[in-house]
Amino acid sequence: MPRPRVPLLSRERIREAALELIDRDGLPELSMRKLAAELGVQAASLYGHYPTKNDLLADIAAGIMAGVDTSAFGTGDWRTGLMSWARSYRAALVRHPNFVPHLAAGPGTTEEALRAADAVHGGLVGAGWPPRQATMIGAATRYVVMGSTVGSFSRGFVDDVQVYRDRYPHLEQAHLLRAKADEIDAESFELALESFVSGLEIRFTAIEERRARRRERSAES
Repeated sequence: MPRPRVPLLSRERIREAALELIDRDGLPELSMRKLAAELGVQAASLYGHYPTKNDLLADIAAGIMAGVDTSAFGTGDWRTGLMSWARSYRAALVRHPNFVPHLAAGPGTTEEALRAADAVHGGLVGAGWPPRQATMIGAATRYVVMGSTVGSFSRGFVDDVQVYRDRYPHLEQAHLLRAKADEIDAESFELALESFVSGLEIRFTAIEERRARRRERSAES
C-alpha cells in the first residue's frame, strides 16, 4: 500500500485541533490522549511533534501573541502606542477566552511575547516614563485586557425578565443584556481603557512638571 503523500499529522494541525478543543471544552480538559482521539491517532503519535503538553501550549501561545501589534509605539506617542497595543491584544485574546488563563501567567519565554513586552517597555520609557512606572503600566494594561476577555459580564444575565423585575428593581433591563453582550463587552473595555489612559496622562503631566522644576533648580545653581 503506497504511503500517503501528505503526512497525517503536522504541528500546525495539532495546534489547531488543540485550540479548537480548548475553545470548546476549556483548558483543563486538554490532554494529549484526548487530543489524539480528536485527531484520530494514538497519543504516541503526538510526541514526535510535541514532547510535552507544555511544549504544545507554548506553541499555541506564540501563535496567539504573534497577532498582537505593538508597532504604534514607534510613533513616539505613548498614548497611541498603549491604546493600539491594548486593542490589538484584546482582539487576539477575545477569540480564545479559554486560553487566557495560560497567558495570564506572565510574558513567558516565547519570542513573540518577549518581543511585545520589549516594545511596550521601550516605547513607554522612550516617551519619558520612568522604567518602574513603565513596568507597572505594562502590567496594568495586561490586567485590563485579560480581565475583559476571560469572561463576559453581560452573558451572566438570563433572558427571563421575571428573574429581576420584582426582586431587583434597578435591574429591570438586565434581561436585555445577554442579547447585546458583544457590544456591551467591547464598549466596556473601551471605557476602562480610555479612563485608564486619562488617569495616566495626569500622572505623566506631574512627572514632567517635577522634571521641569529640577531642571530649573539645576540651572539656577
